[in-house]
Amino acid sequence: MKIPTTLKHKPVIVVEDYGNVDGRQAYESDTQGLSLGLAQWNDRGKVDISAKVWRHTGERWSRQSEELPLHRVLDLAILICRAKLHFNEAYRFKHLYDPKNPTIDRVGLQGDAMTVAVCTDNELINEDIQLFRQALSDDGELIGERLSTLARILKEMGY
Repeated sequence: MKIPTTLKHKPVIVVEDYGNVDGRQAYESDTQGLSLGLAQWNDRGKVDISAKVWRHTGERWSRQSEELPLHRVLDLAILICRAKLHFNEAYRFKHLYDPKNPTIDRVGLQGDAMTVAVCTDNELINEDIQLFRQALSDDGELIGERLSTLARILKEMGY
């Protein structure tokens, strides 16, 4: 399915067959494409690029399509990696985290840090964290394949 080019987000680099590889939803996904392009929020004379997840209802492009600045996409990747790393050792804690110190890490970015922590404001955190760990485990192969690919590409780029 061709990603529209007449909307405010202007695609430059596209993945138009993303629905075929969308994790557990592969071949049944409403997410039909990904693109990197000119952000829809651009003002005259100021150009930002963004990543967009294109969703399609089967009849039309969905308003639930999402556009993110590239740094947020990378921040999400960092968050996923840090969470996955946490759960590699979380078995040591009765509730899969330390309730006295729910902070998992502080990731330095731009002279400050992004605090990664267990959401203790969630009233059902002890149950939800178990479900989260199980889902992370169930998707281990899907996530692992993508992390390996990302690691290989980062290495090729010199990181």
